[in-house]
Amino acid sequence: MTNPTAAMLVIGDEILSGRTRDTNTHHLAGLLTERGIRLMEARVVADDARAIADAVNALRGAWDHVFTSGGIGPTHDDITADAVAAAFGVPIGVREDARARLEAHYTRQGIDLNAARLRMARIPDGAALIDNPVSAAPGFTLGNVHVMAGVPSIFQAMVAGVLAGLTGGAPLLSRSLRVERGEGDIAGPFAAFAAEYPDLAMGSYPFNQAGRFGTNLVLRGTDPRRLEAAMARLEALFPG
Repeated sequence: MTNPTAAMLVIGDEILSGRTRDTNTHHLAGLLTERGIRLMEARVVADDARAIADAVNALRGAWDHVFTSGGIGPTHDDITADAVAAAFGVPIGVREDARARLEAHYTRQGIDLNAARLRMARIPDGAALIDNPVSAAPGFTLGNVHVMAGVPSIFQAMVAGVLAGLTGGAPLLSRSLRVERGEGDIAGPFAAFAAEYPDLAMGSYPFNQAGRFGTNLVLRGTDPRRLEAAMARLEALFPG
């Protein structure tokens, strides 16, 4: 069975300006690897409705799943829900089940569900809600696009709920070998070695520690026996 594929779309001027560090992509990538879903692409776009809609349409057509983070809060620049609705060509409005969740949450806290907070109940037609056990304001899934909050703790909680309902594939395993030689020295034999294992993904990652150059060679695949056999040959090719 071919492993499902996915893309990550990070939305927000604060990411592109350097004000906020994106940790959500790193978190998602690790979980998808464990689940056997291959993260194939990650993009970051500004708080621009056309840019968001264009990215959503490009990614949802290319990969099995699209995960987004950011832009579904109560302020004027939280435009992700509207942009996703535009991408799919569907209306958007306050959904009563989403409103009920927010109303219950804010009533417990003695806080008014004002017009700004009510914006978080605006959901595109046809979408399924994604639970938010942290702050109640839901995300949503429309088609193969899963729209979630940018706050890391909320994003992580939402992702856990979404992944529970997705079919994965064989877990993506990896092995690595540290070689005390520069990439230029090992590139030729490593390329020839990789050609013998087209079913495995291989990469080389150079490092410089205390003035010494070296390379970490990484092998990835879903068949543990195939991976171990390849590692044995790699260790023989580049003995310590």
